[in-house]
Amino acid sequence: MSLLDDVAERDGWRCWVCDEPVDPDMSVNDPRGPSVDSRTADRKAKVAERLAHRGCNTRKGAVKVVIAWPDRLHVVEPAPLITVAGRLERKGGREMVARCPTRQDAQEAADWLLDRFSRLSPELPVTANIEAGGGQFLVILATSRR
Repeated sequence: MSLLDDVAERDGWRCWVCDEPVDPDMSVNDPRGPSVDSRTADRKAKVAERLAHRGCNTRKGAVKVVIAWPDRLHVVEPAPLITVAGRLERKGGREMVARCPTRQDAQEAADWLLDRFSRLSPELPVTANIEAGGGQFLVILATSRR
């Protein structure tokens, strides 16, 4: 159980899939209990283990995980965040991740993205920028080139 404890402590007892707290006292057999998972369904990929609820880990199975954007954010065509994280980790650069109707909506999305990426890819230093264009506001994540 030391691997679980080590991974959980590093991840702050938060599920990497749903970003909700994981109860350390919950049974590992309970769907809300802790489990260790990798961030990918690709068994060949070299990805560090992450903490997940047992239910989130089970639902993920052998399919790609989808990180849900919160309903409270007003975004159009939100990007799939696992794909964005993978490209930024491999190549660096910039990724346009959402369009928003107002600057405030874009700022709320940018703030959420920075917080979410701090747990989704803690080793990846990202910044969020907002650019006006075409009567809307674009939210762009960026990191240095790899």
